[in-house]
Amino acid sequence: MKNVIFAAPILSENAMRMIGAAAALPDVRLSVIAQDPVEKIPEPLRSKVAAHWRVGDVLDVGQLAWAVESLGGADVLFAAYEQLQVPMALVRERFGIDGMRADAARNFRDKARMKDLFHAAGVPCARHGRVHSEDEAWRFAEENGYPLVYKPLEGAGARSTFRIDTAAQLRDALAVAPPNNAAPILLEEHIVGDERSFEGVSVDGRMVWHSLTHYRPTPLEVLRNGWIQWSILLPREIEDPRYDDIRAEAARALDVLGMRTGLCHLEWFRRADGTIAISEVAARPPGAQIMDLVSYAHDIDFDDAWVRLMVHGTFEPPSRQYAAGVAFLRGQGDGRVKAIHRVEQVAREVGPLVVAAKMPSIGQTPAGGYEGEGYIIVRHRETAVVEEALSRIITLIRVELG
Repeated sequence: MKNVIFAAPILSENAMRMIGAAAALPDVRLSVIAQDPVEKIPEPLRSKVAAHWRVGDVLDVGQLAWAVESLGGADVLFAAYEQLQVPMALVRERFGIDGMRADAARNFRDKARMKDLFHAAGVPCARHGRVHSEDEAWRFAEENGYPLVYKPLEGAGARSTFRIDTAAQLRDALAVAPPNNAAPILLEEHIVGDERSFEGVSVDGRMVWHSLTHYRPTPLEVLRNGWIQWSILLPREIEDPRYDDIRAEAARALDVLGMRTGLCHLEWFRRADGTIAISEVAARPPGAQIMDLVSYAHDIDFDDAWVRLMVHGTFEPPSRQYAAGVAFLRGQGDGRVKAIHRVEQVAREVGPLVVAAKMPSIGQTPAGGYEGEGYIIVRHRETAVVEEALSRIITLIRVELG
């Protein structure tokens, strides 16, 4: 029997999926550490959790270690939340638990450190600098020019990330999030090109499976323009020779960062001249419904596959059966959701392709993020059909706020 601990700040819907997958594994005694009370886990799932330990701050290494020790230790300690990767690694080292160590976890979390490693190894990435002061920021801008990207060293999901096109915008960013020695920021060149993601599974230091997506448009562009409805396309043809370069560079990047066994979410660009650049890599499952897209494209439960990978270190590479895509529905205007337009027309045009949807509800308060107020997932054996369906959804549906 393996003692397995899953950690999460809040017991969200996504966390429940991971808990459910882990609890269903044979010969596993599952415990949960969270800031939420055990009552947030609904029955019958709650009865399948052997123990729950509530902490005030799951990101605090001391509290996390106290919880692990109080639960009797662990053979496996894992989480999907990116900000937990370093605290978990430190706790693993303290108690001799198998899994990613702190040095490797910091390689994935500290984006300036990551890019320094890439630069030294010849992995293509953006020009960048760790900035500790306003003077350093102005010096980087003078040497590299605009546009630039201003971001935290340990960001996730494009949060607190800004595109800087002018000196005035840089001045505003410095006023909002001023860098200092205790909290430096990352400045890097803004790469112009198509942004995509690459998901890879590694076992014992070897990448054994991969997937990839196309963002339309880039998440940063979506955050800058509240009216944009965007989509993610997961093509069926992932073995196409046009992806040979990113497959090779992604494998090198994971080796440089120290990935042994786990799932990565890597973001990358293809410039107009065909060259590529890796933006950053996370050692955790992707967000933005990509886990669901992978599940629908392969007719598997990818949450379950990831949990098995983390708990048992095994992974059976699935066969891609479909292309899949998600269209995000974002409210336009101010206020709460007032109306959703042209849903019936979309249902007539692409209804047979829809495999999942979460529609905005009247009166809903906008979330404010790039995933918007709802989504529609479609799939088909032909990538072009999925691409056209996504285009029709984001063109036709309008979520009105008021």
